[in-house]
Amino acid sequence: MKLQIIIGSIRQGRVSDRFAKWIETEAKNLDNTAVEIVDLADYKLPSFDEPIPPQYNPERKLDPEVKKWLDKLAEADGYVIATPEYNRSFPGVLKNALDFVDFQLANKPIALVAHGSTGGAQAVGQLRGTIPALKAVTVPDATFVVDRVGELIHEDTGEILDETIKNNPYGPQSALKNTLGSLKWYSDALSAARAKD
Repeated sequence: MKLQIIIGSIRQGRVSDRFAKWIETEAKNLDNTAVEIVDLADYKLPSFDEPIPPQYNPERKLDPEVKKWLDKLAEADGYVIATPEYNRSFPGVLKNALDFVDFQLANKPIALVAHGSTGGAQAVGQLRGTIPALKAVTVPDATFVVDRVGELIHEDTGEILDETIKNNPYGPQSALKNTLGSLKWYSDALSAARAKD
């Protein structure tokens, strides 16, 4: 599986980048998986203003930065969206990036891993309503981190710093392992199905 971990925030002072490193550290334990972090901060996407929805525009003319973003997405078999929760939803920059998608995510699985005061639950809920419109599938498992990510995860290594939390069988490390295992299962199944098309 070619797995992309998408950092869903570009805010100054964000902690979602170290959150993504934590996911990457665990994802490297998956069999036959190449992991890449994709940072929305590396794509200077304009505000979505196309006159026709992307899936219905065969004559679409792409901004170079949008093409770069879509070409990157097309490379993967599965995705993790690592998102904070802002104002009871996911960040606007992430919504804007997803609005440019036409068929790059079609019939591919996306796992949702969120953080915030309620573990990012409302961000996850709203992403579950958005992603099917892109013809992608959200895996049933998700991971919600209530703890302060900036204090919980090492900035460079992506390791959880508190051993009590790390080794809690009901904690975020265990939840992330289950979420990624579910993502791998769906990726394998959907890759086989796409190969038959």
